[in-house]
Amino acid sequence: MSLLPFSLYGLARPFLFGFDPEHAHELTLEGLARTQNTPLACAYSAPRIDDPVTLAGLRFPNRVGLAAGLDKNARCIDAFAAMGFGFVEVGTVTPKAQPGNPRPRIFRLPQRDALINRLGFNNEGLEAFLANVQKARFRRNGGGKAPMLLGLNIGKNAATPIERAMDDYLACLDGVYPHADYVTINISSPNTANLRSLQSDEALDALLGAVAERREDLARRHGTASPRRVPLFVKIAPDLDEAQVAVIAATLRRHGMDGVIATNTTLARDAVAGLPHAGETGGLSGAPVREASNRVVAQLRTALGADFPIVGVGGILSAADARAKIAAGANVVQIYTGLIYRGPALVHETAQALQRDRGSA
Repeated sequence: MSLLPFSLYGLARPFLFGFDPEHAHELTLEGLARTQNTPLACAYSAPRIDDPVTLAGLRFPNRVGLAAGLDKNARCIDAFAAMGFGFVEVGTVTPKAQPGNPRPRIFRLPQRDALINRLGFNNEGLEAFLANVQKARFRRNGGGKAPMLLGLNIGKNAATPIERAMDDYLACLDGVYPHADYVTINISSPNTANLRSLQSDEALDALLGAVAERREDLARRHGTASPRRVPLFVKIAPDLDEAQVAVIAATLRRHGMDGVIATNTTLARDAVAGLPHAGETGGLSGAPVREASNRVVAQLRTALGADFPIVGVGGILSAADARAKIAAGANVVQIYTGLIYRGPALVHETAQALQRDRGSA
């Protein structure tokens, strides 16, 4: 991304791509954190497209969101709100601060509009995360409009044995619950050892059962006249077959989950074979994950029926890509890698195209 007007991003990108990817990422987030809520924010601000949709009891101002992973420590919520997102998801946060995997751990594959990352939930921990969330002003800066929605994405510490993962998720849920419009249970990152095993039948059943039970307790605790029941979403991988997707869908229904986010990054490398960095371990995002993500979205829609909320993410680098995700069965979409390759203009362009599609339907 760039702290430059939308039309100049194409000129700025070669400069930004001259930096190591993680260094460029850190510089950008630092710039956003320093300039949000100041006159300098006009460099990346855009009017938010009004295209509301109601899902899981929430009114999404438009159908384009920011995927988790870009702002892990929730430092730049107001900056992303200024870009015109209808919803922003920050994290993944873990109970304790952790450095993540050794550097280098982010690799660009510009020939395919792709990234490989093996960050490993590097973050400053739950306490710092919540402090940043509470500093955000986006709910007060709406100018009379409905505020952007905020999703908080939770995970487990790398040092926590997988058989104790539930403890980390519950600790995070306790912390984020009062501050979230929705909470995402991330069980699909490929960069924390054994994390994806939580998508298996018994492990997922146990985890979601415990999370659902804790949510009911928190709803009573944080309600006033009536319980405050924060929606729970589950983020899954693209590297699942149809039978696995069907089992996950049934488990989501059984435990009263409110939505699913499809999908995280992929371990597959077929689409980038032979390119520099293609052999790096980690999750592949961007254009190469689009087809697999759309396939999982379509399978989820078949398994879950028409009424269950699906957030589609993976490979959105244009308005046409977002339309394809919606056509596959998603209700709303999220972007991440597309923002790096296309810049903030992608947010407005995509939200506007989806608004037009609805108007002509």
